Amino acid sequence: MLISTERPTTFTGLRCRECGADYEPIAQHVCEYCFGPLEVKYDYRAIQRETTRARIQQGPWSMWRYSSFLPVTSAEPVDLGTGMTPLVKADRLARHLGLKNLYIKNDAVNVPTLSFKDRVVSVALTRARELGYTTVACASTGNLANSTAAIAAKLGMECYVFIPADLEVGKILGTLIYGAHVMAVEGNYDQVNRLCSEVADRHGWGFVNINLRPYYSEGSKTLAFEVAEQLGWRLPDQIIAPIASGSLYGKLYKGFREFVEVGLVADAPIKFNGAQALGCSPVAQAFDSGADHIKPVKPDTIAKSLAIGNPADGIYALDIARKTGGQIIAVTDQEILAAMKLLAQTEGIFTETAGGTTLAATIKLAALGHLDPDDVTVVYITGNGLKTLEAIQNHCGQPFSITPDLASFERSLARAQTLDRLDWQSTPV
Repeated sequence: MLISTERPTTFTGLRCRECGADYEPIAQHVCEYCFGPLEVKYDYRAIQRETTRARIQQGPWSMWRYSSFLPVTSAEPVDLGTGMTPLVKADRLARHLGLKNLYIKNDAVNVPTLSFKDRVVSVALTRARELGYTTVACASTGNLANSTAAIAAKLGMECYVFIPADLEVGKILGTLIYGAHVMAVEGNYDQVNRLCSEVADRHGWGFVNINLRPYYSEGSKTLAFEVAEQLGWRLPDQIIAPIASGSLYGKLYKGFREFVEVGLVADAPIKFNGAQALGCSPVAQAFDSGADHIKPVKPDTIAKSLAIGNPADGIYALDIARKTGGQIIAVTDQEILAAMKLLAQTEGIFTETAGGTTLAATIKLAALGHLDPDDVTVVYITGNGLKTLEAIQNHCGQPFSITPDLASFERSLARAQTLDRLDWQSTPV
């Protein structure tokens, strides 16, 4: 396949993360020698020569302002305005948790499909186009399906999406609307992923999180780049991020380190904390037990977008948490729901269950004294609550039904003012 050379490239190929074997920048994700995962190699001297803070700030108001750190050759990557989402100073929530410098990185409002997956798919499908693919696909727990379908539609690519059949309706409809072919598999995500590996081998399609995975995963780094820039070109002191496969967690670490390596920010320690739902917490279990391997589990949680029982990058997440002095903890479904409500009622941010997992972990970390209240703390919210309405539909109360007259309103007003409802200012979550 022909590779575009429309602009000078700063990535030089692929390298095995385990044995160091080098590969050409093709669609391949596993080492032929040791079966380790392949990652993108960069020429950091070239990046340093062409990248300054000023040049980044003169770039597009999207994740592509960091294009020199991404594995594409095209001068015109697929840019739907993805990225540069708000970094919200969460003062009301911070007071509730006893923290002073709390920020929410809010990818619940990312475009085009309201999750951080828009970042990784933008990179994957730009690279897929460069490699000559016309049909793309993915294995997904929901958000990736939405993003792949939407961005494939923009590029005019044929798209096949494989999902567990029990996904939330919002995520299924949010994929079908773009015209993708949706395959609802009777099984969990790990079973879906195994099927997709076979399909990729049989049909030769570009699977964003299989044969295109080395490029796809690099898009997550932009969540680190943006936070550093939005904090005034400095690193946060501590972060909390969700862990599903572990890829996002690892790429956040890589992104911050790349900014240090090329001199865009001063080096400083960052404590990396990870969040999992108790019903699918293989990485948290390994962290707690001190193990250096991940024991697969069968997912059973409302946080379906984190429900990966055999996380491909779990061992790397363990290493990052341990060497940075962070924690990886699990939270219950009830804690997830309470955290979703708390975030909405303090900061006006409606997150999906994955974000509820991350905030619930933040609440627990703060209560256990693992978060320094004076440090700059960034919580990554990765998806929108409109996608997981089923999870909260019986946990938010009901509207008052009134007739169109003042007397009816006054009766309901009296009931509303005496209702025993959640008081987030005084009730622990």
